[in-house]
This record gives sequence, structure tokens and C-alpha cells, in this order.
Amino acid sequence: MESSELQRITNWLIDGAWSSKAPAEMTAEACERMVAAGLPLWRFGIFIRTLHPEIFGRNFIWREGEEVEIGTVDFEILETPEFARSPLRVVFEQGLEVRGRMDDPGSKHFPFFDDMRAEGVTDYVATPMQFLDGSVHATSWTTRHPGGFTDEHIAAIHTIVKPLARITEIISLRRTAEMLLDTYVGNRAGARILGGQIRRGHNDTMQAAIWLSDLRGFTALSDRLPAETVVEILNHYFDCQVAAIRGHGGEVLKFMGDGLLAVFPIDEYVGDAAHVCTRVLEAARESRASVEALAYPVGDVVERFRFGVALHVGNILYGNIGGGNRLDFTCIGPAVNLAARLEKITGRLGRTVVASEGFANVCHHDWHELGEFPIAGFSKAQRVYGLTEETPVVMA
Repeated sequence: MESSELQRITNWLIDGAWSSKAPAEMTAEACERMVAAGLPLWRFGIFIRTLHPEIFGRNFIWREGEEVEIGTVDFEILETPEFARSPLRVVFEQGLEVRGRMDDPGSKHFPFFDDMRAEGVTDYVATPMQFLDGSVHATSWTTRHPGGFTDEHIAAIHTIVKPLARITEIISLRRTAEMLLDTYVGNRAGARILGGQIRRGHNDTMQAAIWLSDLRGFTALSDRLPAETVVEILNHYFDCQVAAIRGHGGEVLKFMGDGLLAVFPIDEYVGDAAHVCTRVLEAARESRASVEALAYPVGDVVERFRFGVALHVGNILYGNIGGGNRLDFTCIGPAVNLAARLEKITGRLGRTVVASEGFANVCHHDWHELGEFPIAGFSKAQRVYGLTEETPVVMA
């Protein structure tokens, strides 16, 4: 490789690879630049471990003449025999470089090399890529060049890995921030926070359908079961709702013990109030079916569960609320308060789903009026509606 071309590539990476707008584009452009400079790459991979409760890492795979493949792997991969005998395991766990010439009998130690050999690969190098926090990630480099990589090629790879690690770390940190915000505050709130809406008082008023639910008999459940079991039950119980809520356009804002607060924004991008509220009702039905099907064995007893959800629609104040440097991105307002009060009524009426008059008027469905109820903090009694398909069940 020409030293001047190699320097141009490292400078491009150090400057932020501004000509590429996305990680996949950066990967492709970097590989194309290296090939043009004389590095006989046929396949390149970059493997980044993530800070995520379900995803172990992401990978970007480039092959000459093909689009970059983007993939994710979960933590189960760590228990597979493929990973146990993978060269990348050596890189991740020991921080060592692994090289395998396909004509070397020692390369048969890694079954992955059989696939590479079948594709005409002559040489493989996996290098550690260390971030500033000490975490070890990996890159892999393969060639079909007769005789494999030369010493000059290996030296060029080592030179490129260092600036590649820096820009990859920056991209990874931003993605980690996005994922953590998505995990802990929700994707809509996370996007606003990352976009700079971080000061107390940064609030917006928006119209939304409001979902507020809780688990029936949770206090008694907590009293008679170990705390670890209760936490596991709660996780399964919330799984029954979160997938349905997100699948129908909602955002979970808060878990409060056994309670869940979610909003479904109403705007020109997602549809009018009738469309959104219809989707909210669909999510409620799906959640009801999932909770009814949930069974948790504890010794000789199988625990079954019921929950209640109140649905309302109205204007909410959505944004940063808190004290000092401890803020919460949440929603408040009379509409949220009313939903919270209506949720308490679900238990009294033995209903799973109840709706306010405003929600029932917007969501055209076969609702059954359950009566007028005085609501603490509201001057007027509120009409409450239930689904005609539901049979009230009064819990003991």
C-alpha cells in the first residue's frame, strides 16, 4: 500500500468520515478506500458490544461488490458452541489478535474457517479494537489474495484500526445514549432529550390518548410471595402490555409499582383522534388476552392474573418536571388525573377496560354506559363506559 494513500484514509477517519452519513455508509466507504489504496480486502467485519438489556452486540459486514449487512445478536450467542469456538471469542475475552491462514493446519481449530475456505479465502485476521473505557470490540479482515496478507498489509491494518476505533466509539456512544433513553424514558421522550430538550420548564402541550393500568391484588401478591418472584411476575405482566402498546403507536412513560402510564400522541402524522383511539382499544384487547393467558406456577399453585386499564383522551403537558438537577420526562394535567381516578373504578366495577365519556365518544364502538361516578378533585361526576363484550368479575 502507498503510505500517502494510507495517510489519507487515517486522516479521513480522524476527521469524522464526514462524507458518510450512517455507520453502514462509513463502513463501505472505508473498505472501498482501502481496496483502492492496495489492501486486498474481500470481506471486512466490525463487531461492537452494546449496553443494552437484550442485545449483546451489533455487526457490520462488508463484502466486495455487495451492500453492507447489519445484524444484531442477543446474549444467548454466548452459550452457543459456535461462539465457544469462534476466533472473535478470543478477541473479546482475551483482547488478542487472531490470524488464520487457510492453508495452515492449525486453522482447523476454528470451524468458521471452513466456511471462509469454501469461499476462496486465503487469510483471516481478527483484531481487538479497544475503546477509551477499556471495553474490547473487534474487527475482522479477510482476503482471497494468493499467499494471503503480506507484512505490509498487516501493518496497514494495525494503522487503520486505531482511528477506526475512535470514530466507532463516538458513533457507538451516541447509539448507546439513544438506546438507553429509549429503554428508560421511551423513544419519543428520548429523541427530545437527545435533541437538547433537557432544561426544567421545557414542556409542550399535546393531544393524546392516555392509558393507565394496574394489576389486581398486587398488595396481597407481594405479601405472600418472595420479592424476587414478585419482580419476575411483574416483568411477565408488563410484557403483556408493552408489546401491544408499542405495536399500536403508544409510548410507555412510566412504571409505578404495578402501574403503567402510556400515551398515544394524536397528530397529523399518526391520524386523527378516532383512528388513534381505535388503536388504543385494540392494544387494550390484546393486553387483556395476554394477561388472561398468563400463568405463573408457584409450588403446587398456578397464579392467574387480572388487571384494569382506564382509557381517556385529552390535552396533556409533556416535558421536563422535577427539582434541582433531577428531572423526569413525563406528562401531567387534568386528563392524566382523570385517567388515574378512572383506573380505580375498574376494580370496583369488576371490569378490565373502562373508558371516559370523551374516549367513548371518539372511539366508535359498542360501549355500555356504567353510570356516573363522583371523581375526587373534579367538580362534576363523570360518565364511565365499559365494553359490552366484557362480563363484570368482582374479585374477592
